[in-house]
Parts: sequence; C-alpha cells; structure tokens
Amino acid sequence: MTRITLRPIASPMPLGFFTVAIASVLSGCLQLGLLDTTDRRAVALCVLPAFALQLLVSVLAFQARDVIAATLMGVFAGSWLAYALVLGSGAPGGTRVLGVFNLAFLCFGSLMAAVTRPKRALWLVLVVSLPRWAATGLGGLTGAEWPTRTAGALGILVALAAAYAAFALMLEDMRSEEVLPIGRSGPAHHAVEGDLAVQLRNIERQAGVRRTL
Repeated sequence: MTRITLRPIASPMPLGFFTVAIASVLSGCLQLGLLDTTDRRAVALCVLPAFALQLLVSVLAFQARDVIAATLMGVFAGSWLAYALVLGSGAPGGTRVLGVFNLAFLCFGSLMAAVTRPKRALWLVLVVSLPRWAATGLGGLTGAEWPTRTAGALGILVALAAAYAAFALMLEDMRSEEVLPIGRSGPAHHAVEGDLAVQLRNIERQAGVRRTL
C-alpha cells in the first residue's frame, strides 16, 4: 500500500514580489533623476541581492511544481544580475546593451503574459512591466531622456503592483482565504478554492510520479 504524505507548502511568491517592488523603486528613482548618475554603483549594489532572493523563489516554486512562477522568477533573477553587473561596472556601451536586453525581455514577457492570465497576481505585474521594458529599451538605444523618465515612472507603478500582490498573497496565506482580490481564474482558482479531489486530479501524470519526464 502506498502512503501519500501531504505537507503544507507556503507560497514563496510574496518574497519574489516584494523583491521586484524594492528593486523597481531603486532603478525607477535612478531613471527619474531622483538619484544622481554618480549613485549608479550604489544602486547596483542594492539591486544585486534581488538576484539571489528571486533565484531562491524560483527554486522553491519549482519544488512546488509551479513552473510558470518558477520560470518568471528565474528570468527576473537573471535580469537583475545583468542590470547590477552592467550598472555597477560602468562597462562601455552598457546603456545600449541594456536597451537591447530590455527589448528582448519585452518579447519574453509578452509571451509569458499570454499564459499567466489565470494567475492574476503574476499577470498584473507582467502587464505593468511590459511598457516599462519598452520605454527602457527605447531610452537605452536612442539616448533620449523622455523614454528613460517614462520608464522610471512606470518602475514606481510596477513597484506598487508588486507590493499589492505580495501583501494580498501574505494575507491569504495567513488567513487561509482570499482577503484582498487577486482575480484568479481557471486552474489557479480551482487550485485554491477546490477540494482535495481537484488537487489530486491528473496526479499520475505529474513530474516525480510518472516514470520519465
């Protein structure tokens, strides 16, 4: 007889969202000119821990079998690492390279937004981030000031959206029910609101249960 042990797994997503919020505030303030250009290295050093924290969230999300969240947080981790290294080192051509990087990230984010809609917290942060990546990429490639300032303002908006999502998920984990609306739909809604039968549906096809991936 096979014994199945069910253990509650706390969601790592609040940590990931709060990390996005803090790093977005710092980078946004730099783009808005609230922080001087001489502060770039300090901003890079403050943003660098976002790489480690979001990488941790990605690993935990993979362990919880949340492939979408794990993929997003893993890519976010890599983006903060690249941003911190280029900004902190002052590498020649760094602004243009980051412009291309952000436009590539825009393409990735657009694809991910198409599959994350049932996970409205992730979807919300992604949708708000898309125009920021576009503005940052345009500013980096053209050297124009207005796209960079626009990206900075959008960075503060991203921080607000991420902080709301993190706070809502923390309240939900603490009270075991939805307190602030997140807007889940489809499988994401059933995973939270459904009974045990819903949770065990198609379990025989899950990774770690079937013989091969």
